[in-house]
Amino acid sequence: MNALPLAASSLAASAASTTSTGEAVQFWILAVVAVLGALGAVLMKKAVHSALSLAGTMIVLAVFYLANGAYFLGVVQIVVYTGAIMMLFLFVVMLVGVTAADSLKETIKGQRWLAALCVLGFGILLVAGIANASLKEWSGIGRANAGGNVEGLAALLFTKYVFAFEITGALLITAAVGAMVLTHRERTERAATQRELAERRVREGKQVTPLPAPGVYARHNAVDIPGLLPDGTASDLTVSPTLRARGQVRDVSGEALEDLAALEQRSGDWQERGRSEDAGAKGASK
Repeated sequence: MNALPLAASSLAASAASTTSTGEAVQFWILAVVAVLGALGAVLMKKAVHSALSLAGTMIVLAVFYLANGAYFLGVVQIVVYTGAIMMLFLFVVMLVGVTAADSLKETIKGQRWLAALCVLGFGILLVAGIANASLKEWSGIGRANAGGNVEGLAALLFTKYVFAFEITGALLITAAVGAMVLTHRERTERAATQRELAERRVREGKQVTPLPAPGVYARHNAVDIPGLLPDGTASDLTVSPTLRARGQVRDVSGEALEDLAALEQRSGDWQERGRSEDAGAKGASK
């Protein structure tokens, strides 16, 4: 009588502990992508490229979580870590302007030795954790998700890993404070008023009046088309120097000059016709 339940449970256990072909293919493809992203985060010369590589690795980890049934953790990995924290780091790097040359300057004495010591300690902890892991038995996450994935994760975070959770929160707060400190700039002189700026432009002989808007007298207001002066020529002051350097400025002055010439021709014809009509009227009256 009890043979059937035991057989069913053994089959379920064997099926749960067996990796299918699709899972194996998914793991080996995404594992290669994750390792390449991790290596890119370390070896890239530009900090922005390193941050993007790390973001790719985090996305792959989220896919691993989702494939193993940890749906809440996978969504948190994408929304919180990849979408919020990693993008915050990326924006800070772009705002501060960290380049490859900045990394060669040692601003704190002994920071390289301290970094090497931290790497050594982290490596020892990682090797110890892997060695302590049980590779003989595979139980999956069925026991952890017995009461629900969110409930099981919360129980682990606030009981067994509460100190690690609090330390991680402190590190994130420190990173946010450090970002604000790096982006803050102390003003060394008083900010000039609008009157002082206008007087400076007059003394330097610069454009005193506001610059004409792009596309003025050009039948549209596109930013990549220079405004036209009353004589039909294009004004370089109406387009951004960046667009001009990229060669993305569209010149419509030729068409405008042709239209202006046609308008002047029509005006001249009307004036000539008016003179001839006046002359004919005077002759008829005589």
